[in-house]
Amino acid sequence: MIEPIFASWKHVFKLDPDREINDEALDAVCMSGTDAIMVGGSSGVTFDNTVDLLSRIRRYEVPCALEVTSEEAAVPGFDYYLIPMVLNSRDPQWLVGRQVEAIRQFGSYIPWENTFAEGYIILNADAEAARRSDADARLDDLSVLAYVRLADRLMRMPIVYLEYSGRFGNMGLVRRARSLLTQGRLFYGGGIDSAEKAGEAAAAADTVIVGNIIYSDLAAALKTVQAVKQREN
Repeated sequence: MIEPIFASWKHVFKLDPDREINDEALDAVCMSGTDAIMVGGSSGVTFDNTVDLLSRIRRYEVPCALEVTSEEAAVPGFDYYLIPMVLNSRDPQWLVGRQVEAIRQFGSYIPWENTFAEGYIILNADAEAARRSDADARLDDLSVLAYVRLADRLMRMPIVYLEYSGRFGNMGLVRRARSLLTQGRLFYGGGIDSAEKAGEAAAAADTVIVGNIIYSDLAAALKTVQAVKQREN
């Protein structure tokens, strides 16, 4: 099996199609030295706003991945497609149901060689992502680590994603999760609003996802790139 390109990603900016970003800010993000741009959101993501954002990002050479959260927003033209499977959801639709329906309709058109599963473990009960997916986000540490092993060793997922979505997580737990992986890559997202927190997350996870701070403090967001890349795990 050829190692996917995201195995080398350390820092990723995540852009939400449902949120406004002007051309100057987008230029700064795409030219920042980040390893990739991920496009996706928990709500309000449509075909039209995803196409619009992709067309603007395509002016740059940075790799671009779509996190597919709805069939309507499955836009062609991205370099990679990441399929979230919420492992701690109480509703099986968020684990396999929606994915099966999408494959039933579009399976012949999916670029499988560039499509990868993300084993999501959502750990902020107050987040929109947790509410929408009915995630059991109040897990103890042993349960989180059990989900990590499930994703990595039983399901062989290439990405295990600890998502705190707006809140800075427990870096000790993130570090323990990463140490358990045998073939997957640990993505971390949530609450990174400074270079210091970005550096802490980079020391604990394989790949750091920076999102919300782009829209509230672009200068702080840009500083996270070097903070991550200068930090060795």
